[in-house]
Amino acid sequence: MKADHSSVAQGASAPLEVVSLVSLGQHPVSGRLRRAEQDARALELCLALERQSAPGAVSLSAWHASDSEIAPGSEQDQALRGYLGMGLESLTLVTPDSLQAEPLKAADSQAAAIDQPVIDVWPLLVARLKQAAPQLVVCGGQGETGEGSGLLPHLLAESLGWPLVEGIVAIESCDGAHLTALQALPRGQRRRLRVKLPALVSVDSAAPAARQSAFAQARRGELASLASGELAHDALAEAFGVTPARKRPKRLKRIKATSARDRFKAAAAKAEGGGGKRMEGVSAEESAAEILKLLREEGVLR
Repeated sequence: MKADHSSVAQGASAPLEVVSLVSLGQHPVSGRLRRAEQDARALELCLALERQSAPGAVSLSAWHASDSEIAPGSEQDQALRGYLGMGLESLTLVTPDSLQAEPLKAADSQAAAIDQPVIDVWPLLVARLKQAAPQLVVCGGQGETGEGSGLLPHLLAESLGWPLVEGIVAIESCDGAHLTALQALPRGQRRRLRVKLPALVSVDSAAPAARQSAFAQARRGELASLASGELAHDALAEAFGVTPARKRPKRLKRIKATSARDRFKAAAAKAEGGGGKRMEGVSAEESAAEILKLLREEGVLR
């Protein structure tokens, strides 16, 4: 068995502060709340980073931003405890200074969405991150509830002025000043990146699957609330129109390669159509024109 030489070299002064952002997920069939798949994979990478480092070299904490009170034993409480069952002693609930009533259940949220004001919790995370000043923030690429737009990592990185790296599948090493990670590329390929800290990274669905949540550990863990400011009213989202779902446009073929064998097959396979084009050093207008041309050729746009 080949040994893993990845390591985290930390100074003797202070540990590396790592924050894993987690959210409420939703089962695609039953609709029940659960831990989010990509957020659980992000937490798994953070736990692996903590495990491969020297004792006390990494200080890991998990945060969940909530605009309302989460009652013990509620569906939200049980879903968040799925993260505690992965080995955490506590999970921080980043809440506003004045809590609202308990949130609606998943089955009732869509029916009442029109009557409720739209608020956004990402400013709470920005305020708390500025106070705590961690060196590394890890999150999933897209949420399973709410808008699910995938914009949260971009909003946080822009507000904090940090670099953002998307599609991470492994964190190889971290020396306190730089992070070395693997990024997922199309057709199963990987790219090694070295990022200056502090930084924010989002995890791809090709990252290692999260461990099973232990029931006893999930019950023992603590959900601790921490007030971090006021909520932001999202007037733009209130103007969104809500219509019944319709058939989605055709999507380009995307290869999900999780094992080394699948990645090799995807990388070695000849691209269908042979019309791919690699562009480097071109303007944004030229890139946009080529993307538009490809979407029309594939039938995504008409």
